[in-house]
Amino acid sequence: MKIVTIVGARPQFVKTAVISREIQKHTHIQEIIIHTGQHYDTNMSDIFFQEMQIPVPNYNLGISGSSHGAMTGRMLEEIEKVLLQENPDCVLVYGDTNSTLAGALAAAKLHIPIAHVEAGLRSYNMRMPEEINRILTDRISTWLFCPTDTAVHNLKKEGYTEQNAVIMNVGDVMYDAALFYEKIARPSETISNLLQSMNEFYLATVHRAENTDDISRITDILKALEAISQKKPVILPLHPRTQKLIMNMGIALKNICVIDPVGYFDMITLLKKCSGVFTDSGGVQKEAYFFQKPCVTLRDETEWVELVEYGFNTLVGANYGRILEQAAMIDAKKMDWSHKLYGDGNAAAKIVKSLER
Repeated sequence: MKIVTIVGARPQFVKTAVISREIQKHTHIQEIIIHTGQHYDTNMSDIFFQEMQIPVPNYNLGISGSSHGAMTGRMLEEIEKVLLQENPDCVLVYGDTNSTLAGALAAAKLHIPIAHVEAGLRSYNMRMPEEINRILTDRISTWLFCPTDTAVHNLKKEGYTEQNAVIMNVGDVMYDAALFYEKIARPSETISNLLQSMNEFYLATVHRAENTDDISRITDILKALEAISQKKPVILPLHPRTQKLIMNMGIALKNICVIDPVGYFDMITLLKKCSGVFTDSGGVQKEAYFFQKPCVTLRDETEWVELVEYGFNTLVGANYGRILEQAAMIDAKKMDWSHKLYGDGNAAAKIVKSLER
């Protein structure tokens, strides 16, 4: 059995790590990894493969830095070439990136079955490119591996039970990764030295296009983080695209502790030691929950609705006042972390077993 896995962005590297490890237990399964190059910076890509011991990609397409249409089109063309050469039994895609959609489209046009990990998620905001990518990928997939009951409900509501697709709630592979890597993660010297001077701090990430492409939104978010950091340090690993934007806008960050993008092990360290999280990332919302940290989400909606319903996550958009309001409350929040919202930590094994069948 041959599986082609498509990766291109940070969360996909983490998911690939746990599923590839599971695949390696089955000697009759061969995995071919295609890295589209969507995250091309060393700190956004190479470091994940190195520290997490992910198999070196068989193909690196080096496609990045274009518009959504140009990037997806180039990926589609190049992935198709690889699929024709490798002739796999199925194509495995993760989440909602341009790499995800390009891989799914290439496979569908060649009549190769598609397995979509993190199927059924919905933010119901069609202005988000991620929402378009995940809906279209679900529609053409054979296996729809859902991380939550809510995701299963979304697919049933949209009529997927009438299609020839396998719908399964397997839990979240990111939870698998958190449980495994927490035991072995060691921070880099840079992060170790940084944290020696900080007893308490907040962790922030900002990279979503809905924020970084809107001058008003990104300005208000950064102003709020600046104000928060006057009372408690804010560590902000800054995405290269956001760094460039801030430089072009002439925004001065005087109080925020801006650092380069970090690898997964450093991210685990920051999450475990921080007081709370401010983020517009889908993956970091969940990671905050995995490591029992309250999260303030800098978006108007989230696909991880369970976190909001149970009070682990608060949506504030880019509203300056609401961000500061939640910052004032975050340390006092009392939460029941005993809920198992994302499975039992065995999602990867369930996915590989289903593909075998």
